[in-house]
Amino acid sequence: MRFLKFLFVGCLSMVSLTSHAETVKSLYQVREPVSSQTPEERDQATQRALDTLVLRLTGDPKAAQSPGLATVRKDPQQIISQFGYEAGPPQVLKVDFDPATTEQALRRAGLAMWGSNRPSILGWWLNDSTEGSSLVGDGQASATPLLRAAQHRGLPLRLPLADLNEQIVATAPNLESADPAPLRGASDRYNADALLAVHAREEGGQWQAKWRLWLGDQKEAGNVQGADTAALADAVMLAVSQRLAPRFAAKPGASSEQLLEVQGMSLERYATLGRLLEPFGARLQSVDGDRVLYRVNGSPDQLRAQLSLAKLQEIPAGEAPAPAAPVQPVAAGSTPVAAPAPAPTPQLRFRW
Repeated sequence: MRFLKFLFVGCLSMVSLTSHAETVKSLYQVREPVSSQTPEERDQATQRALDTLVLRLTGDPKAAQSPGLATVRKDPQQIISQFGYEAGPPQVLKVDFDPATTEQALRRAGLAMWGSNRPSILGWWLNDSTEGSSLVGDGQASATPLLRAAQHRGLPLRLPLADLNEQIVATAPNLESADPAPLRGASDRYNADALLAVHAREEGGQWQAKWRLWLGDQKEAGNVQGADTAALADAVMLAVSQRLAPRFAAKPGASSEQLLEVQGMSLERYATLGRLLEPFGARLQSVDGDRVLYRVNGSPDQLRAQLSLAKLQEIPAGEAPAPAAPVQPVAAGSTPVAAPAPAPTPQLRFRW
């Protein structure tokens, strides 16, 4: 029976479930603009691609200069699987890094890593220019630099339709307000984890923006500048990435081993939970009805942040655990059966 349970769980990895958090596609692929295909410029672009990738995976602007990455910086080819050029404009060097060797290099360097399963972000972006004011919507030409910047910084960005009702809500005062309530009502239909509000303005040929981000109980805000809309979008996405990464990135050796129990499991939820726990090296320990026990490496705060992406609720420490199965009495004259070892006590308990 125990074997069948684990076989059953193994098969569940093939089941998909629509959840809020998204697996970032092409996380290990970086595009860097180039003006030629000379070896010198290719090497420079490869170094920039490495810096972009390390920042994308760690959220730390100093990580790429870590002494532990000195050999990789000297020879990036050891973690590159392939590269090639794409016609422009602008012409770009596309570098595909190998996920396994890249992760090994970062962990050997002692750097924190942010996994590919990241909070989905709904971006309300209002542009004010000499041509007027416009809300950027999905499918518009003005959405291209935003989506490119999000991909460049490893963020799963969604954009609203920007229909008439949404244009009425996404005004400059609402986007700059510390109260997200007006935008939340219009955001429900998109089912995203985080809410990003950006008011961008063109002044004197330069662009500047005020941005605000809400994710659960986390609130962030900032101001950025850029020479054009593409540079401004990249500056916003970089700032957002650097604010979010510390909440989710796990550093080798800095995190302790935890026993995590999750209740309310179903067929569809195993695959989602597996993806969420992937950055923490989760190892399934047991399955008991709709309860599972995992051994994971991570801090409690990191695990809470990650599991909140699937809307799991933490079970208070004082709440009694589910009762264990009763031990059947031994009949007279029969051989006593050894009582099963008590189940380990999880440090963290959640329910769907």
